[in-house]
Amino acid sequence: MKKALVMLATAVAMSGAFAQTSAPASAPMSASAPGTSAPVAKAGHERNVEDRIAYLHTTLKITSAQESQWNAFADVMRNNGQTMGQLFQQRKADTNLSAIDDMKQYATIAQAHADGMKKLVDAFDPLYSSFSPEQKKLADVTFHQGGPESGKHHHGKGGKKAPAAE
Repeated sequence: MKKALVMLATAVAMSGAFAQTSAPASAPMSASAPGTSAPVAKAGHERNVEDRIAYLHTTLKITSAQESQWNAFADVMRNNGQTMGQLFQQRKADTNLSAIDDMKQYATIAQAHADGMKKLVDAFDPLYSSFSPEQKKLADVTFHQGGPESGKHHHGKGGKKAPAAE
């Protein structure tokens, strides 16, 4: 169950296949020094979100004409990451839960993931529509296979790397 939660946390915090991080899910939490858990973990998590946003911006070759749609998409990624970060911090803090409370908390996380993905798809649709055929191909490969770190997350296809852009 813990492994499933870590995988869900990674996917959810970064909004699924659209926003997987390049670091393992445990990296932001383990980066905290004793006595400095939340601020350091949050900073690491936010850094991962920003790193993924920058990676996608470069990989998808976002043009200046696409910046407004891109910014809307990136803002949803940030909001989703913030929501999931808060939920997982709460989950980490709640160490003495009954089985039913644990399941309810997991259901809340799963629902937040579903809601976040809906918002992300809604924000991505106009951006994707503005893409050139080359950008659409890049997006299709990047999101389908999970990008260069696909072997680290459950969304990848057997650890295959996304082909390099021409």
